[in-house]
Amino acid sequence: MAIFQPGSGGFLNPKNIIESFVFLEPQMKVADFGCGHGYFAVPLAQKLTEGKVFALDILPSALEAVRSKAKMEGLQNIEYVRCDLEKKAKLEDESCDIVLIANLLFQVENKENVVKEAKRVVKKGGKIICIDWLPNLPFSPQNAFPPSKAKELFLKHGLILEKEFATDKYHYGLIFKK
Repeated sequence: MAIFQPGSGGFLNPKNIIESFVFLEPQMKVADFGCGHGYFAVPLAQKLTEGKVFALDILPSALEAVRSKAKMEGLQNIEYVRCDLEKKAKLEDESCDIVLIANLLFQVENKENVVKEAKRVVKKGGKIICIDWLPNLPFSPQNAFPPSKAKELFLKHGLILEKEFATDKYHYGLIFKK
């Protein structure tokens, strides 16, 4: 029985979202850009039984929270990477099958570089998944980054919009292919 109950303040249900990703395979490597407290990193690590999750965040406290949750779940397939994603993700070129960018774009100033780093890190044919807040809703942050702008940003960097998907009524989901 799982101790960690995924959720993001009562909104997103990461476990359900991850289950909807039929392309996920147990041996994949996934980078969770701006992992926060592990809302996605922990359920991803549970799903990727032979793979690895790279949990990347600028805050040591966030990485420690993920480490603590992973320990409670007995997970050993998470690598913790402290870095500033607006400058450089500390991962090798084309080292991941998937890059997840969840609830990050609305927080960063240099969105351009975050997308460039995601593209650099993901393998050719790999996917970049963007989940972020819809603007102009009761709980949305003032600086929510609209899906139209997100699409424009990713497409500008040569990525292909593969799919839009449902998350909850406050967020949008986009899947791009390199």
